[in-house]
Amino acid sequence: MPGLFVKKEDKVRILAGKDRGKTGRVLRVIPDKGRVLVEGIAFVKRHTRPNPSKNVKGGIVERESTVHVSNLKVICSECGEPTRVGHSVLEDGKKVRVCKKCRGILDK
Repeated sequence: MPGLFVKKEDKVRILAGKDRGKTGRVLRVIPDKGRVLVEGIAFVKRHTRPNPSKNVKGGIVERESTVHVSNLKVICSECGEPTRVGHSVLEDGKKVRVCKKCRGILDK
């Protein structure tokens, strides 16, 4: 997956799956797999074995799973709408991500 449109700390809306319509903050981006870890989205249950040396209790633990980037849209910080992401070059030569709806700059 060459070049993802999502960056860490972006606010995104989920477009598909059991959490459709929810919004969350991107915690981690995995570019080679095209997946993103979003805060409070896509919880899965893991059965963990107790490990006293690492101070880990056993049992069933809920934690976030990754979501594919095709199921996300970035929320624009200026217009507050979920939008597609474009690219633009500023006068000083800096390349930035741009909202396709309001043409606002996503990279602050």
